[in-house]
Amino acid sequence: MLKALASAFKIPELKKKILFTLAMIVVYRVGCYVPTPGINPQALAQFFENQSGTLFSLMDMFSGGALRNATVFALGIMPYISASIIIQLLTAVVPYFSKIAKEPDGRKKITQYTRYGAVALCLIQSLFIASWIEGSSQAAGLSLALFTGWKLKLLVMISLTAGSTFLMWLGEQMSVHGIGNGISLIITAGIISRMPPAAKQFAEYIMPFGHDARIKPPTIILLVCMLVVVIMAVILITQGQRKIPVQYAKRVIGRKVYGGHSAFIPLRVNAAGVIPIIFAQSVLMFPATISGFTSNEFLKGIARLLNGTHPVYNITYALLIIFFTYFYTAIIFNPQDVAQNMKKQGGFIPGIRPGKSTAEYFDYILGRITLPGAIFLAIIAVMPNLISSFFKVPYIIASFLGGTGILIIVGVMLDTMQQIESHLLMRHYEGFMKKGKLRSRR
Repeated sequence: MLKALASAFKIPELKKKILFTLAMIVVYRVGCYVPTPGINPQALAQFFENQSGTLFSLMDMFSGGALRNATVFALGIMPYISASIIIQLLTAVVPYFSKIAKEPDGRKKITQYTRYGAVALCLIQSLFIASWIEGSSQAAGLSLALFTGWKLKLLVMISLTAGSTFLMWLGEQMSVHGIGNGISLIITAGIISRMPPAAKQFAEYIMPFGHDARIKPPTIILLVCMLVVVIMAVILITQGQRKIPVQYAKRVIGRKVYGGHSAFIPLRVNAAGVIPIIFAQSVLMFPATISGFTSNEFLKGIARLLNGTHPVYNITYALLIIFFTYFYTAIIFNPQDVAQNMKKQGGFIPGIRPGKSTAEYFDYILGRITLPGAIFLAIIAVMPNLISSFFKVPYIIASFLGGTGILIIVGVMLDTMQQIESHLLMRHYEGFMKKGKLRSRR
């Protein structure tokens, strides 16, 4: 791997892309320390200590701690991701968006709608955050806001919307001029930025090293082994796919012969990626978030049941992830459309009739291979809660042994390495894997 990285800097074009990507990540991390006008960051950080397990903690993770510090990047890239998911769902259920997606320049229009939706979500979320800060400043007895009223709301809305829009632009520039997916790399950089505090806290728990430490040496060895196993399992499931063979009939049009070759359609074991975990977390964190702003005992009781350490939370969390995995997979892969396109192009699966039978076959195979992927996602998602409770370690340490963060980091790193390897193999350099067999997730 080190040899491949050294070779990457010998290719001027690839070296330029890597350095550009690193420079943009540095710009992002610097912006995470630019404070938002009108907000007291110290008081807000103190307030966030009591907001664990709410939607705010989820947003703070994806923003790399920018929300906790009340910086201009507090919203992070989440509005763009939310808009992308909403547009993707609308494309599957609304005929207007479905028709646009099938047009020659449909992708460009969908991207434009996604940007507009992201800006609209930024304005709504920033208004909500400004109102929340203003209200919490009085309720919690903390000086979260330096001043109140519409002056604060407009200032926060303009600052946060501008910051999130700049991040959206930054991610697109990284995708075009850099290496890897810019949006994913920004999220990954935010998650990785949590590693130094986690490492510091881990060092405090194991020092002095020995029987007096809060985490004993056997537990440390076990946690390290679990980390290695989890990373290996995530790579296997992320790369895992079922290849469906497709044969194309030979057609003679004029003097040219079309078709007559064989190919395959890859069906991924984990086609939904990390989206089901985000959906499930949002649903479960919603009662805890609402209960923090009300004195309703019923909501507070539900929030206690849905606490990360309660068995009801882990069971409900796992079931929701399995449900959303099937739901989102059905949204992004339509067997009827794939079967119809194959039929138009003269393609067929050996032993399966084209048309309806092919669609039913795809549906059958997809249902079977999605189950292990859904169960794996559920296990990975609940692992940090179980590890934190069983080994008595802080959640910030346990979160790197599973959950959303490890899935995103591993997946993005695989995609980036695949792009670098493609450049290396094209220039006849040895890649990260022998014979260049590092497959893309796409």
